[in-house]
Amino acid sequence: MRPGPLEITDLLWSDSGDPVLRDEAVDLLRSRGQRRAARIVARLPERDGVLDVATVDALGLRIHRELQRLGEELQLGRRVASMVSTLLPAGDAPVRVVDVGCGLGHVLRSIAAHGDLPEHVELVGVDLNPVLVSEASRLATIEGVGCRFVSGDAFEPGVAVADGSRTVVVSSGLMHHLAPDELSGFFAAQAQLEVIAFAHWDIAPCLWSTTGAWIFHQARMREPISRHDGVMSARRAHPAETLLRAAERGAPDYAVEVREGSRWHPRALDVLRPLVGVRR
Repeated sequence: MRPGPLEITDLLWSDSGDPVLRDEAVDLLRSRGQRRAARIVARLPERDGVLDVATVDALGLRIHRELQRLGEELQLGRRVASMVSTLLPAGDAPVRVVDVGCGLGHVLRSIAAHGDLPEHVELVGVDLNPVLVSEASRLATIEGVGCRFVSGDAFEPGVAVADGSRTVVVSSGLMHHLAPDELSGFFAAQAQLEVIAFAHWDIAPCLWSTTGAWIFHQARMREPISRHDGVMSARRAHPAETLLRAAERGAPDYAVEVREGSRWHPRALDVLRPLVGVRR
């Protein structure tokens, strides 16, 4: 867990599957000076001190539906597809695009629904949370779109990257959840799989993104956790220099760059900008 302020959603689920103790989560938030966040968690139902699993899972789905709305506002599906199309190898041999931390899979579902990538591109979303993966699969079935979703660690061999030489890895809003000293390992895992390229979108930290996050989440989000975490995400975002140094250390065989928007004429869409790496 990274130092400094936390997002509440970092604490609601355990990657190990262990029960989440409500009072421990509350005490951790208080110890970091996050009294408002602690009050939100303290109001969540518990049984014998453990956060109620059904309530938390239902809450997680509501939060990610609000995140999907944000992704639609930022046109993430179109933007990811446009970027990936420039990273695909020539020819029509099968290529797989893997979305790490896909949540409800709205990026891949949007790409599939609009036919933004060629038919030989397979779309696979991966998330550690099986509840989100199950819902993503259900929505894809209802919508009749050509993508699939699996639960697990995307960088474990065979989970999602079957052949690195034919794989492009993407994510959106994932990197700020990692501590600075974890970023190099994140990129190294992709390099070890020898993926063709990666493109990871995250928030560009600045006064505009933090202020904009507060305004947008107050206006558009209903869940108190969404409002809290949306602003915290902007505050925790890594500067471009940090991301570049980590990518260069972890994936030295890749040419990497952060594709920032204009500093003098910023657009709302540029609040999320990609770090792109292409295997040399």
